[in-house]
Amino acid sequence: MTRLGSSDTVDLETAVECDGPRTLLLEAREVPLGGVRAMSVHRSLPQRELPLVGAWCFLDRFGPQSTRMRVEPHPHIGLQTVTWPYLGEVRHRDTVGSDVVVRRGALNLMTSGAGIAHSEYSVGEDATPLDALQLWVALPESRRHGAPAFEQHAVLPEVALPAIAGAPGAATVVLGELAGVVSPATVYTPIVGAELRIPAGSTVRVPLNPDWEHALVAVHGGLAVPGLADAEAVPLDTAHLLYLGMRRTSVELTSATGATVFLMGGEPFEDDIVMWWNFVGRTHEEIVEARDAWESDSPRFGHVVDHGDERIPAPPLPAVRLTRRRRRV
Repeated sequence: MTRLGSSDTVDLETAVECDGPRTLLLEAREVPLGGVRAMSVHRSLPQRELPLVGAWCFLDRFGPQSTRMRVEPHPHIGLQTVTWPYLGEVRHRDTVGSDVVVRRGALNLMTSGAGIAHSEYSVGEDATPLDALQLWVALPESRRHGAPAFEQHAVLPEVALPAIAGAPGAATVVLGELAGVVSPATVYTPIVGAELRIPAGSTVRVPLNPDWEHALVAVHGGLAVPGLADAEAVPLDTAHLLYLGMRRTSVELTSATGATVFLMGGEPFEDDIVMWWNFVGRTHEEIVEARDAWESDSPRFGHVVDHGDERIPAPPLPAVRLTRRRRRV
């Protein structure tokens, strides 16, 4: 097993392709969002050495914390945002006319295409308990220049996870496909995003597509991943992402206390990406163009429903040319 902390480095001279199993623990980093949002998140993806897992290119957990969330209108290009709540309620508004409340059990999926903007406010005027995962999926070339869209799914399919010991577990298929069960949410690449629940005292087996790469993030409870090729058992806590690589037909999960885990995976993405601020593209010029469009209040991003002129300005571009992020592990 390889364990990398936020200050560790790997050889950055040569990009590599994942061609087999990995057992790599990657440390999440705390990112203060600051400003009127007054909150921080724990970011598990992207990592310096691992920019993508399949098409997944970003994973933040905001919470558990008590806060008053006020994320004013801001733009996205080239991605889908996946919001999977655990605690609290958040109002989502966007430029395709959506005005919905995000709450536990419902998937909220926003597809930016060539451009969208949205805002996120916690419900109520006072600080409130919040906890959720927010993930981004990079859009392929065939969809990233298309129209924006939003969808909410309150009913998602379940998969039973067979028990090796103890009681069986269960999985909610949030996005894509797991064990032949398909989420109703719209996707554009072969992908899986699923919430896994392991009962106390149980070991369960989770089926995996061996042609895809996968990773696990613990959400609640204590967890270990036994039976991996290069380690007897890997403990997994909420401060780490466990990258599993490819060529695995299944993974076992065991918990003494009961645990909730998020599984992400998919077919290796078609291209390296350029990712900066809220934008996913392929070139430096695309990012500059999108930033200029946002700063000039271009019609490209539209106007967020029920908002005035408030918006988050784009940060300054770095002094160096933005380059594509490449896998190093």
